[in-house]
Amino acid sequence: MNNKIELIVNGILENVSVVRVCIAAFLAKQNITIDELSDIKTAVSEAVTNSIEHGYVETKGNVNVIAKIANVDNMVFLVVEVKDNGIGIQDVGLATTPAYTSKPELEHAGMGFTIMETFMDEVVIDSTIGQGTKITMTKRLRTVKE
Repeated sequence: MNNKIELIVNGILENVSVVRVCIAAFLAKQNITIDELSDIKTAVSEAVTNSIEHGYVETKGNVNVIAKIANVDNMVFLVVEVKDNGIGIQDVGLATTPAYTSKPELEHAGMGFTIMETFMDEVVIDSTIGQGTKITMTKRLRTVKE
């Protein structure tokens, strides 16, 4: 079964929990464990939080979230895209370094990409200065039973 949802939320931290609930509801019929669901929600929360806190520095904007369930070669995958139209990431390699942060004043900063990479099977970052960032995360959910 292929399925997809699209969310557009205002880039404010209060909406991180809204996205988490929507992702959980979307995955409700996917036969995954509570731990897997928690990992996915955490990775998505980190991506959305990064978009809000780092993408929109001087202005505010929306965060677009697209979640897809896809069957490919007898496997079921979740693909989540989190996109902003913010300032972009100057140096993706540096930004993905564990414990690096462009905002040291935030006590929780510096582990977002590390968490995403730990909890998802693949994380791809596409960022253009002045145009925004798209984070695409993929998680294999299960093998399709024959």
